[in-house]
Amino acid sequence: MVNQLYPYTVKFTEETSTARPAGEESKSSKRPYQMSEDPAKKVSTSHTDHHRITDGSPPLKKTPAACSDKSESASHWSQGLKVSMQDPQMQLYKDDRVVVIKDKYPKARYHWLVLPWESISSLKVLRSEHCDLLKHMQRVGERMVQQCPDAHKLRFRLGYHAIPSMSHVHLHVISQEFDSPCLKNKKHWNSFTTDYFIESEDVVAMLELHGKVTVKEGMSELLKLPLRCHVCRKEQPTIPKLKEHLKAHIS
Repeated sequence: MVNQLYPYTVKFTEETSTARPAGEESKSSKRPYQMSEDPAKKVSTSHTDHHRITDGSPPLKKTPAACSDKSESASHWSQGLKVSMQDPQMQLYKDDRVVVIKDKYPKARYHWLVLPWESISSLKVLRSEHCDLLKHMQRVGERMVQQCPDAHKLRFRLGYHAIPSMSHVHLHVISQEFDSPCLKNKKHWNSFTTDYFIESEDVVAMLELHGKVTVKEGMSELLKLPLRCHVCRKEQPTIPKLKEHLKAHIS
């Protein structure tokens, strides 16, 4: 069989309704040798069928490696700003140099992000030639505050996180009442109310004087500090207690 490479033969017998001796029945019931399929293909097929049966989901579509890598990179949460800044529904203002978007998880009633179209990953790569761009970002942020309907009764700050969690430089424009359900933990609070939040003017000044932005050592430790009211500096035990306390300052 198979070009005489294997010492097997195939024998066909005609089924009859006549009863046969037990020995013959046992002998004829033996199945001839069959070459197995490619093991890799067999495993792959059974694996796909298993998932389709157990969870009801359709079989996964294969994509080229290059497209897959690009998709994974773009979809990673730290790259989210690059996607949001291109979304017309997120954009509040744009010109040829910057775009303003709503923060997807605002930590106050008004929380906007000013981003340059130019690809700048972080504060560390900023140089003196970026001074004019950052000044423009600040002017756009100030214009957003001026156009805010509650600007007359709320205070705002414009600044950058010392060690941002999101890739691509972005200027926070945030109102200081911090009235938002998205403000949930100590890290959120301290990232906006300690020296972890660097004023926009200070960043510009560093670039003008030193040609780069220097972030002090141990900045990440500031996120672990006790919860303190940013107005009266009174310490609060929990975020719910802090929010309740803040209502007195808001009123």
